[in-house]
Amino acid sequence: MNVLILQHIKIEDPGYIKDLMIKDGANLTTIELDEGEKIPTDLSKFDAMLCMGGPMDTWMEKEHPWLIEEKKRIKEYVIDLKKPYLGFCLGCQLLGEVVGGKVVKSNNPEIGMLNINFSKNKDTDLLFSKFPEKITSLQWHSYEVQNLENNKNITLLASSPETKYQIFKYQSHAYGIQFHIEVKDTTVNDWGCVPEYKIALEKQLGPNALEKFDKEAQANMENMNNYSNILYSKFKSDILKV
Repeated sequence: MNVLILQHIKIEDPGYIKDLMIKDGANLTTIELDEGEKIPTDLSKFDAMLCMGGPMDTWMEKEHPWLIEEKKRIKEYVIDLKKPYLGFCLGCQLLGEVVGGKVVKSNNPEIGMLNINFSKNKDTDLLFSKFPEKITSLQWHSYEVQNLENNKNITLLASSPETKYQIFKYQSHAYGIQFHIEVKDTTVNDWGCVPEYKIALEKQLGPNALEKFDKEAQANMENMNNYSNILYSKFKSDILKV
């Protein structure tokens, strides 16, 4: 299994899902876009593309010109080649933009351990049919995908009170996941060292919020890891068919 991982900051990798892939012996090719690494020319050799989060936003092409090429290559992979894609947070927003949606500033940022509610579409979905109707997961975002309602290729799978497109699917092979199901026990403290993340966290939850946030994440870690296990297992068996 050859997996291409697009990263926008080194500490924001596939986390627990990466550990599962390594355990499976998957061949992982990680591209650090923020460090100037280039996406491989031949995308057809990869069985899946995972696109991770990052402290930048989709519209910051002037500050991060590599975003222009990244969007083109995601479009090539998802729309032209029709190959499996999982996008988390920024990776979700990049997919949303590529398939015709718009990424906008959220009315209220979602930062913390928050609820996600699944739609009835979950029941027949290949990846999420085994999930409960509601889960609690880690969120850390101030922007979101909108304007996908008229796209017949989009299926809405989950929402939250503040964000409609918490999970959406493009056709049957590409998924945008706005929240962070992939986290592991070191994630919150690692991300708390990123200035942009720390500012957003303290603006939303108050000064010195990191310790409390980490405790809440640790209390929910077993469940989040179980959800990652389900997601990865179904992605392998039902999407990649390996």
